[in-house]
Amino acid sequence: MSYNIAIVGATGNVGMEMMNILAEREFPVGEVHAIASRRSVGREVSFGDKTLKCQDLETFDFSKVDFVLMSAGGETSKLWSPRIGKMGPIVIDNSSAFRYDPEVPLIVPEVNAHALEDYMARNDRKNIIANPNCSTAQLVVALKPLHDAAKIKRVVVATYQSVSGGGKAAMDELWTQTKGIFVTDAPTPEKFTKQIAFNVIPHIDVFMDSGDTKEEWKMVAETKKILDPKIKLTATCVRVPVFVGHSEAVNIEFEREISADEARSILREAPGLLVVDKREDGGYVTPVECVGDYATFVSRIREDATIDNGLNLWCVSDNLRKGAALNTVQIAETLVNRGLMQQQAA
Repeated sequence: MSYNIAIVGATGNVGMEMMNILAEREFPVGEVHAIASRRSVGREVSFGDKTLKCQDLETFDFSKVDFVLMSAGGETSKLWSPRIGKMGPIVIDNSSAFRYDPEVPLIVPEVNAHALEDYMARNDRKNIIANPNCSTAQLVVALKPLHDAAKIKRVVVATYQSVSGGGKAAMDELWTQTKGIFVTDAPTPEKFTKQIAFNVIPHIDVFMDSGDTKEEWKMVAETKKILDPKIKLTATCVRVPVFVGHSEAVNIEFEREISADEARSILREAPGLLVVDKREDGGYVTPVECVGDYATFVSRIREDATIDNGLNLWCVSDNLRKGAALNTVQIAETLVNRGLMQQQAA
């Protein structure tokens, strides 16, 4: 059986990556429609060996598709996802618009795919499924098997997030500033609050009354919703001058003792993870190596002697893939593979 798909935001970094991943993973596609804002209508994008012309979001008939992969920003999603859901298709939304809605499941298939079965059985569902924040997605993939084994009490995470998380304009700014410094042009921050080339910025999204940024708050709220509301988590989110690939230094406190060797064995068997952990030069993964890969990589697994039942680890993933486009496609694959789209049709 094949499924018709519309990608909304097809000209953006994540939208284009969605089309690449659909083709790479040979998703059972009938027709694919590239959807964009009116100013991008007619622009050509690639899907496998095909070239698609972008169609207008405001005039496209969404009732003729089964899935809508939404990557056009929160405001667009708030306006359009409920409308599209009422027309019948399942909307898988990559923005933050519906992540915290108690009536919308927030899904990472390796962690909480079971929530899809409960949701699809409901007659009152909105037909919207949310994709988590990129930094949360890779974190919970690494935490889930360890939580199952030893029950996580508390997590302290520092992120090192690439500029691609801020979109094409952010990537262009890093490129322009880096080139400019070599010809003595003073960097001019536009997308970022400070110079990003050869610098790190401990500020992603807006500041909240607590002093946390919204990116940090997202990681807390989403981890609780996806994995376990009892887990205590604190985060410091930092933008670094890397084009693609988010990294995280993670400190975990468990209810029971778990050794580094036991954790390493558990993680090696877990879905979506690759362990690269040799205690030697280069025996770990950095963002450069993870670009274009589906996996979330874990390295530097070691015991924390400062707390009872503590571990440290290093987690790296391609944020445009597992943090966004790949996870979106995996949600669609899970719905298909578990026979839940037949339930939708009924």
